[in-house]
Amino acid sequence: MPEGHVIHRQARALNKLFTDQVVEVSSPQGRFSQSASVVNETRFVRSQAYGKHLFINFEHAHVIHIHLGLYGKWTFLNHTPEPVGLIRLQISTPESCAQLRGPNACTLISPAEAKTLKSKIGPDPIRKDDPSAVRTKVLASNAPIGVLLMDQTLFAGVGNIYRAEALFRAGINPQSPGKALTSEQFDAMWIDLVDLMKIGVRRGRIDTVRPEHLPKAMKRAPREDRHGGEVYVYRRTGLPCFICSHEVAEADLRGRNLFWCPTCQK
Repeated sequence: MPEGHVIHRQARALNKLFTDQVVEVSSPQGRFSQSASVVNETRFVRSQAYGKHLFINFEHAHVIHIHLGLYGKWTFLNHTPEPVGLIRLQISTPESCAQLRGPNACTLISPAEAKTLKSKIGPDPIRKDDPSAVRTKVLASNAPIGVLLMDQTLFAGVGNIYRAEALFRAGINPQSPGKALTSEQFDAMWIDLVDLMKIGVRRGRIDTVRPEHLPKAMKRAPREDRHGGEVYVYRRTGLPCFICSHEVAEADLRGRNLFWCPTCQK
């Protein structure tokens, strides 16, 4: 499932293509046809990312809410081709086209419904949200911090990669209960997430390795992985930690793969 930086990049791409333009909206697949007809040939106002949720605002107070889930994917084009494949939503002008396939959610909602949805989404590090309320909840929780970081009502947009990497960089064991953290540790981890996720928005990939541990500095081969980017522990099971050389460990934590260094994250 895409992490939050991907959704922010998609919101920016949509805004660049369509802001303040009258657009054609359709559903070649047919599943969204009735809703698409409501906003067809209306003005595209703006799109906004909140964690892993995307809200597209049109004139007349119409909103499309999108959650990609595991299989959703946007394609952006500088022309409008004949639809090929199962395209749930297509937004286009004579010059540009955006096609959405396979989302977990694609629904037309009212501003009130959008407000309710947003109220259930936690602070988003990329949006410069205030984490004060989340800090209080985390520092009082018996749940492992590795679980709390994946809770989208607490940390919007943080997925498995950012979870693993933020905890490694903070030297925090993912199994540690939230209440074992100090306020200083929480704040440092939040600030680090802000920095890392903004880098993800700029580069279009997740990079978490500090300069001294990059391939050139360490004279090692670059990472080869479909997710791209240089990371410390994510999907590096059994490989040596860049800092202590201990093997990176992997375990299941409530249905998701967890990666950490047993030495650096005691």
